[in-house]
Amino acid sequence: MAFDLTRRHFFYGSLLAGAVPAGGFGSTPSLKALGYKSPNEKLNIASIGAGGKAASDIAGCAPTENIVALCDVDDVRSKAVMTRYPSLPKYKDFRKMLDKEGNGIDAVIIAIPDHMHATAAMHCMVRGKHVYTQKPLCRTIWEAHQLQDTANKYKVATQMGNQGYSNEGTRQCAEMIWSGVIGDVKEVHAWTDRPWWPQGVTEIPAADAVPSTLDWDMWLGMADKRDYTSGGAAYAHNQYGHFYQPFNWRGFFDFGCGALGDMACHILGAPNLALKLGTPTSVEVIKKEGTSSFQFPKATVIKYDFPARGNMPPVTLYWHDGLKEQPKIEGVPDNEYLGDLPRIGNGGRGGRGANGQAGPRPEPTGFIGDVFKFNEAYLPSAERRKVSPDGSVFIGDKGIITTGTYGEDTRLIPVEKMRDYRFPPPLLTRSPGHYRDWIRACKGGDPACSNFNVAVPFVEWMLLGVIALRVEGKIEYDAAKMKITNNADANKYLKPFIRKGWSFAG
Repeated sequence: MAFDLTRRHFFYGSLLAGAVPAGGFGSTPSLKALGYKSPNEKLNIASIGAGGKAASDIAGCAPTENIVALCDVDDVRSKAVMTRYPSLPKYKDFRKMLDKEGNGIDAVIIAIPDHMHATAAMHCMVRGKHVYTQKPLCRTIWEAHQLQDTANKYKVATQMGNQGYSNEGTRQCAEMIWSGVIGDVKEVHAWTDRPWWPQGVTEIPAADAVPSTLDWDMWLGMADKRDYTSGGAAYAHNQYGHFYQPFNWRGFFDFGCGALGDMACHILGAPNLALKLGTPTSVEVIKKEGTSSFQFPKATVIKYDFPARGNMPPVTLYWHDGLKEQPKIEGVPDNEYLGDLPRIGNGGRGGRGANGQAGPRPEPTGFIGDVFKFNEAYLPSAERRKVSPDGSVFIGDKGIITTGTYGEDTRLIPVEKMRDYRFPPPLLTRSPGHYRDWIRACKGGDPACSNFNVAVPFVEWMLLGVIALRVEGKIEYDAAKMKITNNADANKYLKPFIRKGWSFAG
């Protein structure tokens, strides 16, 4: 048991400071004396957002906790969830929900467009509410620091919605690298097929009447006012909706963070944990296709250079987006599966089949206990570059490791090395699940694995890439001063625009 305690502290380190009373949990009469609920008492959870990703976040918490209030500005997008909870109070303005229902709310899910994540979370935390905030947590670095400082000030439990941080494979990746199996890692590549939604658009279509089912002013929130447009005929059959919403907002500078905001918090989770990444020395966009004055490009490659960390050497990380197949990387075999493995057989949850298309997915095939479950279908084939558009590769001086979208399917390359492979003994604590981890923290347990003290330093370096996409040339950043040192104009992208009539923190 002493070893278990050591492993727990190894993972959370100083993040546990202040999470328990000085004398331990037994030193107070009950968790309620600390302001926490009993672990057996249900949380009262509200949700800011009810359609889209919010629906699955609500579903992830609902089996064990009470859903008590809902807020969404789009009646069409939120209809299914609103109908599922007919008796709950429902709002379009989360500020009014918090004012009226606040006494009955313990915690809040926040799953709305990126530009409103931070202000919604701030309004909740200053009222003492725990928050589960969807990735990429926020749109600017200043907002990220405000979130971290406020969470610590009000001692609320937090979690960013990058569920891969709870994945077994993310921990296995870190433990494999720390075991020295591939030696010193000096280069990492991570990639995605996003954006699926339109990016690089150069003209804004003519204005339309706002649908009666949408509160457009509330949807804009802190962002500068503009006319609503559906996008016209060009967007009539777009699977992600009209010009701005319900989903295409992700590609706009003012509302989202592009493909980085959608997938980097997932795909870069394993590199961030395994390599203990902090602040990069520089960030540079080395490829950019399909540019726009108001949207992110259609495809990019971003280069992050990180300094030495402890006994780890400097490392260069490349982010590739807009891909149709896994990237060609010098020193990595072209005919290997990289990133996500195909799912062999039939049944199970939806995912990519052996031909790379969406289809039946059986139980996980990569991991059974501490042994990798090998399958002959994983062996090299000339057609396999096109199978997996998401993943990461770690290139060490003694070998190569690849992981899937959420850190799953961690394995050595060539995959032949995984026959009868046993993973190193675990050093990191295992997650009970991303929602359960947060719920446990809300009730006085250990901080969640992607709480804001962990998430903000991660998001900070990721968001430097978002800024780099908006300027020319390399950027250099002083984290202590929260300042880009070699491009004064780029500093305007560190903070958000806040429209008159909105307050950031309630």
